[in-house]
Amino acid sequence: MAREARYDILFEPVRIGPLEARNRFYQTPHCNGMGGVRPNTLAAMRGVKAEGGWAVVNTEHVSIHPTDDLLPEPDLVLWDDDDIPALANMADAIHEHGALAGIQLGNIAYYNANRMTREVPLAPTSRPPDSLDPVQARAMDKADIRTFMGWQKAAARRAVQAGFDIVNVDAKWYSLGFQFLSPKNRRTDEYGGSLANRVRFIREMLEVTREAVGPDIAVTIRMVIDELMGTGGLSVEGEGGEAIGLLAELPDLWDVVAGPFRHDARTSRFAPEAAHEAHVALVKGLTTKPVVGVGRFTSPDTMASQIERGILDMIGSTRPSIADPFLPRKIEAGRIEDIRECIGCNICLSGQHSGTPSRCTQNPTMGEEWRKGWHPERIAAKGSDDTVLVTGAGPAGLECARALGQRGYEVHLAEAGKALGGRVARECRLPGLAEWGRVRDYRLAQIEKLAHVRVYPGSRLDAEDVRELGFGHVVVATGATWRRDGTGRCNIDPIPVEAGAAVLTPDDVMDGAVPGGPAVVFDDDHYYMGGVIAEKLRGDGLAVTLVTPAAEAAAWTHATLEIDHILSRLAALEVEILPYRNLAHIRKDEVALAHLHAEQQESRPAASVVLVTARAPSDALYHALSADPDALATAGIKSVTRIGDCHAPGTIAAAVYAGHRYARELDTAVPTIPFLRERLVLHPSPGPTTRG
Repeated sequence: MAREARYDILFEPVRIGPLEARNRFYQTPHCNGMGGVRPNTLAAMRGVKAEGGWAVVNTEHVSIHPTDDLLPEPDLVLWDDDDIPALANMADAIHEHGALAGIQLGNIAYYNANRMTREVPLAPTSRPPDSLDPVQARAMDKADIRTFMGWQKAAARRAVQAGFDIVNVDAKWYSLGFQFLSPKNRRTDEYGGSLANRVRFIREMLEVTREAVGPDIAVTIRMVIDELMGTGGLSVEGEGGEAIGLLAELPDLWDVVAGPFRHDARTSRFAPEAAHEAHVALVKGLTTKPVVGVGRFTSPDTMASQIERGILDMIGSTRPSIADPFLPRKIEAGRIEDIRECIGCNICLSGQHSGTPSRCTQNPTMGEEWRKGWHPERIAAKGSDDTVLVTGAGPAGLECARALGQRGYEVHLAEAGKALGGRVARECRLPGLAEWGRVRDYRLAQIEKLAHVRVYPGSRLDAEDVRELGFGHVVVATGATWRRDGTGRCNIDPIPVEAGAAVLTPDDVMDGAVPGGPAVVFDDDHYYMGGVIAEKLRGDGLAVTLVTPAAEAAAWTHATLEIDHILSRLAALEVEILPYRNLAHIRKDEVALAHLHAEQQESRPAASVVLVTARAPSDALYHALSADPDALATAGIKSVTRIGDCHAPGTIAAAVYAGHRYARELDTAVPTIPFLRERLVLHPSPGPTTRG
């Protein structure tokens, strides 16, 4: 099927200095939790994106000197020539599929504590980093600035040696370049004060980079143009736009960013697609060079509109390129319905922040391209003619059935309820989570195309039913339910409850139960659910108090960059938040709270309590089947396997991964360690040898 003519504009080539990008799809620099410690994993991930049709595929931030050390976040470094091979490996993987390879160079300020290198961080002025580490950055003097420009120049030359086509000057968020540009720069010399002075550092970075790479390499910039702070920061209508005017023709392309990282990468709960348009729309009037911007673009119509209306020249993408690396190819082939649309949950960012490879709720192959050999579009043919019964059509069951069907197996998917999608179908009705329904919608659309996958809603099966059906393999994906007794991280035993007290769970709320007010939400889960339930109840008109043993509500969402937005939303809704409290006792009209760090208790009125603590696997069917292996053998059932939340409750991403993994591994030999590892190889090094 050919692409629709209205999308032709997305496949026009774009000139980037001396180079030509084959289309308008530009994978912006993004972190991924792989970095220099997992170079093969990283190269394979970037290579798949190039194969998927992205015209430009960039690295993440690449440190140019040991004064920029982000560990435990595993970013890339280009400190000396020994760092070239790992980066060349990535550039080769990108070039193999005809894309341009870009590398982002610079140093970070006010974010890094240099925990591994123990070098003193550098910055425009001396102050502590935002990381709360007990260190301070040293104010760079003019000699430091000259030295830094030498590091930038040397790193740019090494980037060319590694085979990169584009060198991107880093002037985003915490970069040194942006910290010099920011109005918060308090220097009083020629690198501070007026905008012309504050932009000088970035200008010099562009100039030395251009000098280093020569005429055949493109030099681009990624720069914050609006801090979204009002009068307290840079704004595109003011100095942000003026800065572009001062540098307008120096780079070969402008990759523009609005806001700090937590605003640039807002989840779908807090920002729609193309949320940055108002901030980037002015940029094309300030330069003749191509302009790239991001906005979690998932709709081809939105993308085409951005180009047609003169907002952007290239469609920048990070999260959508993770959810579907083949997004450009699918648009080009007229396969819009096959796009795995990003749901904007930011589970991908949690990997970087925990020092592990990024994961994706929609794309279970993310991070597994090299170590497991998983491809987002290709999968091995079936290993036998066995039939498979999957019970439960939640995220794990749907993905399992879809991937097994892609392999060619005959699959029967039985769902006890009438609605398909399991927890996703329920959670996507909660405030702000509508786009999470894409997890269900994508898989159902794909399953509809597979003639040998049959779906049976309203089909609750017990062990006897399953044995009578006699499938070769049985997969139990029956999910989990929220616990009603309050056990979880803080309470290993049930919370005492007085007779007649109204105790509910998120399942009750999602099923339509209407709690009485005032309501107390006890959040010992620490992810999104406690805050979302509080928001829903407040929207229903109840007074709500959110109690949590953690220091903050939704504490784990630091990893997904949501914490500030969640706390702001709850504050705006006038939800009372009580941190460091455990729920000691639930009575008919109040709760007793125990402070975790003080010997004191307090009471709060509560007509109802919603417990958001832990979930119990719905694994009764699995245990009933497994308890009688002789009956299974008689029925011709070779295996019974539980997956997803039925096996171990976790994120939706974990459930999708579990379903995909089962489908990949059925009828295959799985090694004891089911993935390749990247290991250090020891060799003589000319480093310090003195010990004492």
